[in-house]
Amino acid sequence: MPRTRVHVPDLAEAAPGLWSNGIRAGDFLFISGQVARPFAGGAVRADSTEYEQTKLIFERIQKICVAAGGRLEDIVKMTIFMVNIKQNTEVWRARREFFSGDFPASTLVEVRSLAGPETLVEIETVAYLGKSNAD
Repeated sequence: MPRTRVHVPDLAEAAPGLWSNGIRAGDFLFISGQVARPFAGGAVRADSTEYEQTKLIFERIQKICVAAGGRLEDIVKMTIFMVNIKQNTEVWRARREFFSGDFPASTLVEVRSLAGPETLVEIETVAYLGKSNAD
């Protein structure tokens, strides 16, 4: 199965040898855990909330999906990591702004910490970009 890195011109990538934002393998798109870093790179805003971070994360995921020839509706699985699971309703509130109908299969995990103390949410996803979704 061919495997290619998804290049998104206006979305910062990690340095070579660390990870890729997205890898397309056949009809599947695997998107690495995304945090609320600005598109051009840099740190997550220390004063941002779970809701604000989740919205920015879904915008990042959307850019990666589009660059791979898909759309958010193609996401079939997401794993959400939070440092405070009691704030899950803020994540759901943001998610409803990007998804409707049948939501992707999801797992919510509380973790002790993420990329830095300002990072409250991280989301990784898998999308199916096969022919049945190519409208």
